[in-house]
Amino acid sequence: MELGNVAQFLENRSILVTGATGFLAKIFVEKILRVQPNVKKLYLLVRAPDAKSASQRFHDEAIAKDLFRVLREKMGAASFQTLISEKVTLVPGDITCEKYMGVKDSNLAEEMRREVDIVVNLAATTNFDERYDVAFNLNTMGAKNVLDFSKMCAKLKMLLHVSTAYVSGERAGLILEKPYCMGETLNGLNLDLDMEKKIMEERLIELQAKEATEQEITLVMKDLGIQRARKYGWPNTYVFTKAMGEMLLGQIKGNTNSTPLVILRPTIITSTYKEPFPGWVEGIRTVDSFVVSYGKGRLTCLLGDSQSILDMIPADMVVNSMLVAMAANATHDQLASDDHVVIYQVGSSVSNPIRLNSVQDYVQLYFQKHPWIGRDGKAVKVGNVTRLTSMASFHRYMAIWYLLPLKGLQLANTTFCHFFEGTYSHLSRKIMFLMRLVELYKPYLFFKGM
Repeated sequence: MELGNVAQFLENRSILVTGATGFLAKIFVEKILRVQPNVKKLYLLVRAPDAKSASQRFHDEAIAKDLFRVLREKMGAASFQTLISEKVTLVPGDITCEKYMGVKDSNLAEEMRREVDIVVNLAATTNFDERYDVAFNLNTMGAKNVLDFSKMCAKLKMLLHVSTAYVSGERAGLILEKPYCMGETLNGLNLDLDMEKKIMEERLIELQAKEATEQEITLVMKDLGIQRARKYGWPNTYVFTKAMGEMLLGQIKGNTNSTPLVILRPTIITSTYKEPFPGWVEGIRTVDSFVVSYGKGRLTCLLGDSQSILDMIPADMVVNSMLVAMAANATHDQLASDDHVVIYQVGSSVSNPIRLNSVQDYVQLYFQKHPWIGRDGKAVKVGNVTRLTSMASFHRYMAIWYLLPLKGLQLANTTFCHFFEGTYSHLSRKIMFLMRLVELYKPYLFFKGM
């Protein structure tokens, strides 16, 4: 679709966006305000206890960011502030709450039910090993709560739910845009969401009864999430709970035939390609951690199949896909009249595949031309890294370079002073963290799907 058609579609629309301070949501909001300042209203759900906290959080985590620089310079500071005050309504809430997504202001809730045309659900936790209770309540039950509110909106054209392409698990080959049926798993076992909720709640009660510390609870609940995910064929808590969220949405849609539903499944989201300017990113995300580690001279090896395709997609391309999906489907009455769910997978592996060995070459060339400047003010020199093409080779590498020296250091602990004990303890924690990180990223470093 042409940009003009999409911009025209957005004119005079009222759009509710959940997770409004998240990375993708901010790019989505900025894009709408920049290409269609005549949007009627953007209701932005911010996880906050009250309006003042929501306003402060949105300012600090969104408006004050460099992301809005282009729009601010284009309009001028005064006009920009006027645009925000007129077009943006901040909504304190929490999608983990069943009633009205935690919106306590009844007048505001009623206004949204009366005015909202489109609901965009971007609220999620994307941590691969998030606490099971946190991920389940947000990614799974939160999706249901958003849909329940959407059903109450009188003018609703559609609900756009942003999921992830990796709900597919570790499948190989061409992966189709197939919806999940309730209870469907990747290994044939039967999945009962009510039972999952019960298991999660019972484990929390058990830990609380033992007076476990918050840190202990967090570790146990993180492990529980990974265990439950792998039991049914998913590699981590994030994709497992997102898949369950899709199941709930599909089931409710099929039972009511009343809410137009579109699910968007992006792959690995990276920095912006072009809009509002190239290279905007927030924090260290996914593959960025490997890139930064290499630039700082800390990455000594690279694990993964050199021919594996890293399916990366720039954030602004994902946002463009969201806008086109909205414009293309919001006027289709069929979406509301049957149990069909429209699914779009947004990635690059088919049309513009990037293999792992190419990524390594690009990163090396970049830092050789634009070296990282260390704290001492000197440029960090980077070179080749050891390529490890299997988990077996990774374990051998760790044994030779880290575990065997540690064993010698451990012997020193029994003879020498606390300096060695502290060093050994620090290295042990570092190695344990690295091993856990590799286990979490392994499915994507050897991914064979597209």
